[in-house]
Amino acid sequence: MAEIINLRQVRKAKVRAAEDAKAESNRIAFGQPKKAKTLQQRRKALETERHEGHRLERGDLDSSE
Repeated sequence: MAEIINLRQVRKAKVRAAEDAKAESNRIAFGQPKKAKTLQQRRKALETERHEGHRLERGDLDSSE
């Protein structure tokens, strides 16, 4: 015999799960103080700058041969 389910409860549970997922992403995006966000942005910029600074240019490789 098939299990009887209440469609209204299933629909509400689905909406609740979607709202919880959205709330979790908002906690991550908006849950940090401004000072922490700017510090994280500065660190990321510095890391990117250092990484790009070590990049070799195509012209440099051809001229050394």
